[in-house]
Amino acid sequence: QVQLVESGGGLVQAGGSLRLSCAASGRTVGNYRMGWFRQAPGKERELLAAIRCNGGSTYYTNSMKGRFTISRDNAKNTVYLQMNNLEPEDTAVYYCAADPGGILYSRNYNYWGQGTQVTVSS
Repeated sequence: QVQLVESGGGLVQAGGSLRLSCAASGRTVGNYRMGWFRQAPGKERELLAAIRCNGGSTYYTNSMKGRFTISRDNAKNTVYLQMNNLEPEDTAVYYCAADPGGILYSRNYNYWGQGTQVTVSS
């Protein structure tokens, strides 16, 4: 089993930045595909970004390109999401996820964190 714990969420003003972290335990996730999702109230959970095990390949939903950056530190068993120029529309619960396989832009993941709240004020 893989346990995922997100951190780094909070309240930020529009135009600000946050860096989310997702620490994995239970297994080494260096060979896992990792992804970040978010879910706003009343909306479906959406995939934001994903990264391959070696960090060499990344995927971003079009609307996230240029503002969000996914990265990973396999030595720390941790994946990150750097979010810049945040907008009120980015307010949501942010989740990380891990899967031992699958294609990069797949929304299917075996393991999920509990989420961290991000609130962007105008």
